[in-house]
Amino acid sequence: MLGELLTIAQLCDGIRCDMAMLILPEIFQRTWGIAAEPFWQIAIPKVRQHYPGFIFMAEVYWDLEWTLQQYGFDYTYDKRLYDRLREQHAQPVREHFWADINYQNKSARFLENHDEPRAAATFPLDVHRAAAILTFLSPGLRFLHQGQLEGFIHKISVHLQRGPTEIINEELHTFYYKLLTCLRLPVVREGSWRLLNCTPAWDGNWTWNNFISFSWQEPGQNRLLVIVNYAPYQSQCYVTLPDDDLTGKSFHLKDLMNPIVYERSGDSLVSGLYFDIPGWGYHVFDLQPVSLLQHPLENLVSAS
Repeated sequence: MLGELLTIAQLCDGIRCDMAMLILPEIFQRTWGIAAEPFWQIAIPKVRQHYPGFIFMAEVYWDLEWTLQQYGFDYTYDKRLYDRLREQHAQPVREHFWADINYQNKSARFLENHDEPRAAATFPLDVHRAAAILTFLSPGLRFLHQGQLEGFIHKISVHLQRGPTEIINEELHTFYYKLLTCLRLPVVREGSWRLLNCTPAWDGNWTWNNFISFSWQEPGQNRLLVIVNYAPYQSQCYVTLPDDDLTGKSFHLKDLMNPIVYERSGDSLVSGLYFDIPGWGYHVFDLQPVSLLQHPLENLVSAS
């Protein structure tokens, strides 16, 4: 197996290891009743002695993702996020993002692959878009499958060299074009990611629990604010960006996925920005400071 890896490493930039956890000694012993020597923690360093930049990605389940990351895998499948998005409940998705950032940075995020059904056939269109915002604007490796951007719905067997001719879903194709434009931004590629706190818009309004919000920030203070109402009905909440350097300034909030631009004070961003968003709605705001001389704070509308 090590010889095969070394041969493959001569030919390409990386490898996806199918069901990579099955040769862990404890799994092999439990499955076959046969003792096995450790493999990955020996093989991966040996391959990298010859090909330092070679990338290892593991298909892995059974809560063994972190284990394989520690053994040298650059990325591990994040099937748990995919499953929670399919269930269409916000809280488990948000709790998934509580994981350590080092773990998340090595997670391969996806909405479809050669094993799973097509995303366009699995998620209704509005859910698909909301799930894609959460999946591909979170940290880690963004894993996009052939035909996903076009909205193809027929799952093709890996044993076939052909597939049916399909009509491009123009609405999804346009959505993914905008999303890929966001993913090219330096703040998403080089910045730091942070899950944000969502709170009730008023006493007794429980719909805040439908929101998932996070930000990206790079050293130059460029920021991206992402918020998704991952529920089928209208919901309200406040979102806070706990950054004192925002106070005393004003900002343009330009939605990169929708034709929307707001102006808000930095104080409102810190104290809590109010959102009222329809079911499966989302925003991806690019925050840009505005000159106080051009836009005095007293002329700004309070966050609403």
